[in-house]
Amino acid sequence: MSSVILYTTRICPYCWRARELLQRKGVAFEEISVDQNPEHMATMRQRSRRNTVPQIFIGNHHVGGYDDLALLEARGELDALLAAADG
Repeated sequence: MSSVILYTTRICPYCWRARELLQRKGVAFEEISVDQNPEHMATMRQRSRRNTVPQIFIGNHHVGGYDDLALLEARGELDALLAAADG
């Protein structure tokens, strides 16, 4: 299992942005599509306490959505979080 998990839907533009940011950084991640899968949606809601996508987890840390991920990157904090998760 990857240390980065990205819950997404097919049509979400923020999901695309999160995916692209992680790919640009060369980060391997597991993508879990929640559209048309009620079990995956229920798991995402339980883990994040949110109903929107994307929901991003790095290790045991719930990052939040794309805006939260982009803010970590802009602050220069994302690389350290990724490194700690790969431990």
